[in-house]
Amino acid sequence: MPTVFRKRKIDDTAFEACSVFDVNNDGVPDIVSGAYWYEGPHFLKRHKICEVAAIDGYHDDFCDYPMDVDGDGWTDIITASFWSPAVRWRKNPGIADQPWETFDIGPSACNETLRFFDIDGCGIPEIFSNAIHEPQKYFKLIVDGEGKGTGRFETIVIGAEPAGHGMGFADINGDGRMDIVLTNGWLEQPENPAQLPWKFHKEFELGAASVPILGHDITGNGLCDIIVGQGHDYGLHWLEQRIDSDGKRQWTKHEIDMTGSQFHDMQLVDIDNDGELELVTGKRYRAHNDGDPGAFDDIGIYYYKINKGAFEKHVIDYGPASSDASGCGIYFWIADLSGNGYPDIIAPGKEGLYLFENVGPVSGTTAKESDEA
Repeated sequence: MPTVFRKRKIDDTAFEACSVFDVNNDGVPDIVSGAYWYEGPHFLKRHKICEVAAIDGYHDDFCDYPMDVDGDGWTDIITASFWSPAVRWRKNPGIADQPWETFDIGPSACNETLRFFDIDGCGIPEIFSNAIHEPQKYFKLIVDGEGKGTGRFETIVIGAEPAGHGMGFADINGDGRMDIVLTNGWLEQPENPAQLPWKFHKEFELGAASVPILGHDITGNGLCDIIVGQGHDYGLHWLEQRIDSDGKRQWTKHEIDMTGSQFHDMQLVDIDNDGELELVTGKRYRAHNDGDPGAFDDIGIYYYKINKGAFEKHVIDYGPASSDASGCGIYFWIADLSGNGYPDIIAPGKEGLYLFENVGPVSGTTAKESDEA
């Protein structure tokens, strides 16, 4: 039975990233997107964070990730964009409507976006930039003796060649260590991650790939497969991993959905609470300011039942942007905001900021009927 969502437009802003965290330490999750945060639980009251520059049809904000950078007990924001020369953090002042100061973390240009993973098991996620023209790197928060952030970061370069468009995390070789997947291969994490650079395996060509590229054992054979969207073209695919009789790794490309374009962000989450992960993704509206194939097609956001590679598509929202349809921007967020046990979707983008409340499977009710209820 398909899962039903109630759709609500939070704001008409055109920021392409968002997150959910407790901004004001009142114990209630809030929504953050670009220059503003929206006070939970109703998200009607909007507070200014800071000015975010509008540049050539975009905004200088492709990520709004929560992290207490300076250890003061107030959650800050990690951000970057294609236009910024550095990865940055915004300091939460702890006082509503006071401007947040922005500080550089480290140099990183042409960032498609950022992704976060605790690569060394320290308990705090490291910051991985997808700086297209630079070797793959990450930024590690330096903590004090109590394990609190100091506001300072260490830059660690793990690749030797430009990363290209697309990046994600997957244990490709099954050794229990997370590797980094790039558009034309993967960086193998060594037993000692400080052994630099990491070995690069050039095994595929994914094009202008999504961020993230996802790793998941789709077939159930114990090997890690890859899910990837085309960020600036049509296509959503998965690559099946096989090991031949000589022990050599082989990849077979399969189509998931060729009807949509500009798949930039995607997540694996149990959207219907059936114990299985689903793929959630959608179109990044005007990813290249109408310069991509399919740019003028309707926009949408979807979830797919994986079914060992069959990928059954379910539409969450679809239609022209002019009709208040939504895609999922460059960095959407999933969290249970209603408290009903089902994960909700917060979808930013140039078409506005939307909340899709997941009400779970509802017998005899269509998504449109639920939206109009």
